[in-house]
Amino acid sequence: QVQLVESGGGLVQPGGSLRLSCVASGFTFSSYTMGWFRQAPGKEREFAAAINWSGRFKYYADSVKGRFTVSRDNAKNTVYLQMNSLKPEDTAVYYCAATREIEVSIGSTYDYWGRGTQVTVSS
Repeated sequence: QVQLVESGGGLVQPGGSLRLSCVASGFTFSSYTMGWFRQAPGKEREFAAAINWSGRFKYYADSVKGRFTVSRDNAKNTVYLQMNSLKPEDTAVYYCAATREIEVSIGSTYDYWGRGTQVTVSS
């Protein structure tokens, strides 16, 4: 069965850092673009970052560009999201997802989703 399992979330102070991981299984990980989405309470899910199958191309929402870095290790079937200079508005449940399509910022294009990990940025 397909599984995407996020980890690394938690409580961090503004300006701090977290590194999220997502371990995939049950599909050909290296054939998929991997994305990160987030959903804050009372708000719609939004795109944060994505990385193509090889890691050569990376995509970021304007809200996280310059602060977040997405990477992947295909040998470990794992995608990462390094989050620096965190702000309270980054507080959300973060989800990883997998797609074979090219429109990476649209959630409906993704085939598989994890259950999410909570990130809370607060002093």
